[in-house]
Amino acid sequence: MGKDYYKVLGIAKGASEDEIKKAYRKQALRCHPDKNKSPGAEDKFKEIAEAYDVLSDAKKKDIYDRFGEEGLKGSAGGGGGGHSGPSYNYTFHGDPHAIFAEFFGGRSPFDHFFSQNGDDDMDIQDPFSAFGMGGMGGMGGMGGMGGFHRSFKSHPGGPHRAHEKKKDPPVVHELKVSLEEVFSGCTKKMKISRKRLNPDGCTIRNEDKILTVDIKRGWKEGTKITFPREGDETPTNIPADVVFVVKDKPHPVFRREGSDIIYPAKISLREALCGCTVNAPTLDGRTITVTSRDVVKPGMKKRIVGEGLPLSKCPEKRGDMILDFTVKFPDKLGQSTRDALKQILPP
Repeated sequence: MGKDYYKVLGIAKGASEDEIKKAYRKQALRCHPDKNKSPGAEDKFKEIAEAYDVLSDAKKKDIYDRFGEEGLKGSAGGGGGGHSGPSYNYTFHGDPHAIFAEFFGGRSPFDHFFSQNGDDDMDIQDPFSAFGMGGMGGMGGMGGMGGFHRSFKSHPGGPHRAHEKKKDPPVVHELKVSLEEVFSGCTKKMKISRKRLNPDGCTIRNEDKILTVDIKRGWKEGTKITFPREGDETPTNIPADVVFVVKDKPHPVFRREGSDIIYPAKISLREALCGCTVNAPTLDGRTITVTSRDVVKPGMKKRIVGEGLPLSKCPEKRGDMILDFTVKFPDKLGQSTRDALKQILPP
C-alpha cells in the first residue's frame, strides 16, 4: 500500500472533508519547522503537506483509497482484487510552506497561534476565529481548497498565493554632487525617515536612518545607488528599495559633458584676430595658461587633454578640458577706426 496518508494526519480512512482539514491544521502547526526544532521536523512537515494534498483532492483521494500510493503514483501495474490501476502518475511537487501559507491565509500565523496558550494541539481555541473564518467557513469559496489545487496545476512552479506580500516600487531621491566632489570622490550621509514593524509584526514605529553613499571618482550623472528594502515596512508589504540618483550641481565656471569639462573662454575681437592668452582654472585649484596665435572664430574650441574628470570605469585616466571660445565684439566703432580697419582687413 505504501504510505498511509490517513495515519500521517492521524485520522481514520473515510474521514470527512472537515476532519481532513482539522487534522492537517493540527499536524502542520505541531510540526512546522519554525516552531518544532526537533530533528526530522522538516521531513515530517513535508509528509503532512503531501498527505493533505492528496486527501483534500477528491480525484486523488478516490484513486488512493482504491489503489494505494502505488496506484496513485503509477508505480504498480495492479491494485487490489487484480484490477488494473489507473495511470495517474501523481508526484508531490508542492512547496509545503506554500500549502501552509495558503491554508492559513498568510505565511506567519505564529504570532497569533503560538502566543495564545502554547498548546501544541491548538484545540482550546479555534485559530481560524482570528481570521473570521469560523472553522473554515470563510474558505467555502475555495471549495474545500479545491481552488488552491486548480491554481497549483496551472502554475507548476508553485501555488498561487493570494495573500503573498508584494514589494513596493522603488523610492527615488536625487543626490546632488559638485564637480569637485566627482573629481575627488567623497562620502555622503543621507538621513531618511521610514516606518518599521515592531517585533509583534503588527504595530509600526517611525524611525530615522543614516544611509552612507560613497561617491566614486568620475561617477556620471544618472548613476544609481540602491539600498535594498530600506523603505517603509508594514504588515502587508515588502519594503521598497531606496534609490539615489546622482545629479550634477550647477557649477559657477564649468559645465560637464561626460568626463569632459567645458570652460567658456571669453576673448576680445582684437585677441581673436591678433592672438590671445587664456588663464583657465582647473578643478583641483591650479591655473592652466593657454596661448593661441591663430585667428579665433566664434564657436571655435580648443581641447586640453587630461584636464577633465576621472573616467568612471578607469579613474586613473581623465577626460579633457575644452575651451569654448566666445568673441566679445565692441558695441561701437569710431569713424577713424572704421577707416583703418577697412584698409587693414581683407575684403
